[in-house]
Amino acid sequence: MKKKLAVASMALALVLGACGNADETNQNNPETGEPAPGSGAIDHGVDDNKVGFSMSGDKVEEATDVPKEDKEDILAAFDTYIETLNNQDVEGYLATLSTKGYDLEEERQATEEMLKNTKMKRETDHETIVKYSEDSAQLFSTLKTTFTDIETGVENTPEGRQVTVFNKEDGAWKVFSIHFIGDEPGNE
Repeated sequence: MKKKLAVASMALALVLGACGNADETNQNNPETGEPAPGSGAIDHGVDDNKVGFSMSGDKVEEATDVPKEDKEDILAAFDTYIETLNNQDVEGYLATLSTKGYDLEEERQATEEMLKNTKMKRETDHETIVKYSEDSAQLFSTLKTTFTDIETGVENTPEGRQVTVFNKEDGAWKVFSIHFIGDEPGNE
């Protein structure tokens, strides 16, 4: 039973953690062994030039330069991204993803495999656009994901914070990558 929960948690990492460009890995400094800037557990690979803030701390500041129409479109794109997977709508979910950030066939296979064995429900709160330009946006949210093993009914409910990076492609906001850091169990 614990093995199935571990598989569900790993599926979360595949489906929710396909952080786009796999080429962007941070290495430890070979001389000191110290983590490279932006590769620590708290800042979770945050690069100041790409992700708008560190995911540590309690204060999240909303970007002030977001046009009203883009804000509405970005929030709607995020809602669709969350709800399509909650509804096990694989095609709808894939349609929310950037072809520049994801290998859609690989994502399809991973998603379908996960949904064969696991029901998933994601709940978000505190959706805040924290960085914006005309063709890119970053949306912070808190995220609670409930995985239910279809065979046993056992649930696993990790919680954490996520930054969803959107790119504007052909006039639509698409999920380019995500950056997630889980909360420690018992901390709220």
